Amino acid sequence: MNSVGEACTELKREYDQCFNRWFAEKFLKGENDGDPCGQLFKRYQLCVQKAIKEKDIPIEGLEFMGPSKGKTENSS
Repeated sequence: MNSVGEACTELKREYDQCFNRWFAEKFLKGENDGDPCGQLFKRYQLCVQKAIKEKDIPIEGLEFMGPSKGKTENSS
């Protein structure tokens, strides 16, 4: 599957390969010693955010995975 931005598709493929390899070869075998794909994910995430802005895709009301600046809807 391609990414939302054509320029991001290769980054998505690289991240997917990294994650799938880590998941199958490490995580499922009980080895959870870090996040080897984190930097790839960050690069892909930035690319997608840029593509969303460039395509003027409305994202109001959508929740994304990732840091939430320390607040959730249920926090006071």
